Amino acid sequence: LHERGIRVILDYSWNHTGHTFWAWKDLVANQAESDYADWYWIDSYDDPATEANELSYHSWFGAPDLPYIRETVWVDPVERVEPFEGDIYSDAFKRHIFAVTRRWLDPNGDGDPSDGVDGFRLDVAAEMPLGFWREYRSFVRDVKPSAYLVGEVWWEKFPDDLLDPEPFLRGDAFDGVMNYRWYREARQYFADAPAPMSPSEFVARLASLTANLRGVTSRAMMNVTASHDTPRLSTSLFNKGRYKFKARASENPEYKIHRPDADTHAAQRLLLAHQFTYVGAPQIWSGDEMGMWGSDDPHTRKPLIWPELQFDREAEHPLGGARPPDRVRFDDELYGYYQKLIEIRKANPVLSHGELEFVLADDERGLLAYSRYDGDAEVIAVFNASVSEHTLLVPPKTNRDYVDVFAGNAVARDESSLELTLPGRTAAILVAH
Repeated sequence: LHERGIRVILDYSWNHTGHTFWAWKDLVANQAESDYADWYWIDSYDDPATEANELSYHSWFGAPDLPYIRETVWVDPVERVEPFEGDIYSDAFKRHIFAVTRRWLDPNGDGDPSDGVDGFRLDVAAEMPLGFWREYRSFVRDVKPSAYLVGEVWWEKFPDDLLDPEPFLRGDAFDGVMNYRWYREARQYFADAPAPMSPSEFVARLASLTANLRGVTSRAMMNVTASHDTPRLSTSLFNKGRYKFKARASENPEYKIHRPDADTHAAQRLLLAHQFTYVGAPQIWSGDEMGMWGSDDPHTRKPLIWPELQFDREAEHPLGGARPPDRVRFDDELYGYYQKLIEIRKANPVLSHGELEFVLADDERGLLAYSRYDGDAEVIAVFNASVSEHTLLVPPKTNRDYVDVFAGNAVARDESSLELTLPGRTAAILVAH
């Protein structure tokens, strides 16, 4: 993968013990005498004189197979998640984490990390103490200075309050977080989910998300549209309810699980054009680019629909309800759409590193435009979220001509503005030439 220019990010969770089953097995066998007894939050040990099993411990949301790793302070995440100071209690466990981390960063231990992973995605990161993350970052950067650390900082309180990630993004913990906050706003703007949003309100909401963050941090965010923990992008846009709330048929019999409609695909294309031109790193949940749909976990983990394979029609409803039978096949057109956006982003580094300025927010006509610029380089992303065709003017930052490298719309210019006509529910990406 490295030879092909692909960076590899490893997914890890330290807050519970799924990856240290061997240590937990020893504790269950040896109870308080185990070498790993101080790794976990143990309330009481088993009394061998009784038939009952009195072993009691803190576990992740009560899941018995996920005992919590012990920290120096207990903060219960069930009611609300919030950043907290502290560290991991057991120094032995911390050394174990560091040893595993070093093994993935520098597999052969020769001091050259070029053959290792390029960073880590850190699961439920807000449920670990900040003191530990600071030390972890220092250790990782000592092994591989270029390593990227992205935290899953998500809910403060489900289903409405998303956590402000600023305490994790001061330069001493993570480089970025999974930017679910950005996606919730983009979903509402481009898909009217759960309610319509005006262009000016969208601009204000995006500004509020970055107001307390450093610019370099905003550019390092992982802009997430879907994941193993959420509905697939198309299904999320197809259903207009609150983000991730009752997002499967077992929780909501009215939740639509069949192939999304044409209006949804138009919203998806608009949102993707925004994702690949906005500040931050675009993320793709594997299979979305193939045209897959699916409700919340576990339905977001259906087998990938590779183009060389044949699939039966999807016709069953998990609750035995009615649904239209859908043909399951690789979506070549959508795949090409993703490819084009990727090519445009790679060909224009200003989309990765440039500044952001909104240059148009027309609430009456549903038009939005922003500039990504850096010195003499500029790309202007333009969106017509309405269903009607509109002609619009946007101000350029250079004296050069501009070309719509995305949809091929004609672009005229005078001394002060660029003019183009944009069909309803479409986007343009204007590049200075």
